[in-house]
Amino acid sequence: MIDYHIHTKLCGHASGEMEEYVQSAIASGIKEMGFSDHLPMVTERGNELAMSIDELPLYVETVLDLNQRYGEIDIKLGIEADYFPGLEEKCNEVINKFPFDYVIGSVHFIKKWGFDNINQIDQWEKRDINQVYRDYYTLLRKSARSGLFDIIGHSDLVKKFGQKPSDDLTDEIKQTAEVFAENGLACEINTSGLRRPISEIYPSLDVLKIYNDYNIPIIFGSDAHNPKDVARDFDLAYKMAATVGYFEESQFSGRKRTSLKRSFK
Repeated sequence: MIDYHIHTKLCGHASGEMEEYVQSAIASGIKEMGFSDHLPMVTERGNELAMSIDELPLYVETVLDLNQRYGEIDIKLGIEADYFPGLEEKCNEVINKFPFDYVIGSVHFIKKWGFDNINQIDQWEKRDINQVYRDYYTLLRKSARSGLFDIIGHSDLVKKFGQKPSDDLTDEIKQTAEVFAENGLACEINTSGLRRPISEIYPSLDVLKIYNDYNIPIIFGSDAHNPKDVARDFDLAYKMAATVGYFEESQFSGRKRTSLKRSFK
């Protein structure tokens, strides 16, 4: 098993020591894991959503040290970076200062609205849900074209609180998958949606079918913010991957992707 989406308390909304996540991974039978905590925000937002820029070197140093100390598991240095249109250069400048194995690109904001933030959930009542979804997929495509990322994280996160579009957005999803493919990005099967109001894996089975049609590589992530959630519900994620016809998962090192043949059944 490989879990590439694991956070730390440095982000301000997770718990547990980094070493506890490693120990939980080992106990779960994981052979490779990746810390991918939130990159410091390149906007004016506070550090309740991400580590501060001053904490980033400590994060990197700690991950590299843990990888040296725990020989029974391969620990990758990843990062999850928010996509903000117009701030690509600033984001790239921060990313390029450190030897990341992979960068997960995520869309959590539509303009200044944190659509998956429980403290801003009231904004959903004031918006056209179909337009929110279209705006979200537009941002996913822009993020994929930015060249900043290796992996797209939780690619239908917009459904988190259970709001669903009434329009058929299949064409939007296909356009997005085409852009992912053109830019050589992998996509994440993220099990944390099962722990959210939507109670679904990100992305949905229908979306994942489209990704497979476009030959989009996949990785698996628990999005753990607590050590007990490392690799949580991966059995369900594997069944989902098998259902749509995947037989490989991706591995990353030094921002280079390789494929590992797998039987997910």
